[in-house]
Amino acid sequence: MEKAKLIGIAPQLVVNNVTTTAEYYRDVLGFCIIGYFMEPPVYAMVERDGYQIHFAQSDTDVIPVNEQFRKISTDMIIWVPEIDNFYNEVIAKGANVTEGIVKRVYGSREFVIKDCDGHKITIGD
Repeated sequence: MEKAKLIGIAPQLVVNNVTTTAEYYRDVLGFCIIGYFMEPPVYAMVERDGYQIHFAQSDTDVIPVNEQFRKISTDMIIWVPEIDNFYNEVIAKGANVTEGIVKRVYGSREFVIKDCDGHKITIGD
């Protein structure tokens, strides 16, 4: 039997307003909005360079973030070989950088941003 091949993966973040979040990822992080579901929207999808992130409308005002459960955790990691270019791109668009580019002990260069819903995103090379 031939082993099944994964062709993609998309994190799904719970957010306060899927439209606001999708527009943030478009305007600040350079993603394209794939689409919204229902009216008013309760689900949205964005894509950049073949990678998707999905957003689901929260049923409450509480937005779960990994930092609530593990202090040094982030909610997702995005790898960008041209980290300096991406850093300059998102800074110019007003990203909330919580930690500038640093070289980690494991060799990766990384920076951290916080999105409009409080999700922390590590950007690594």
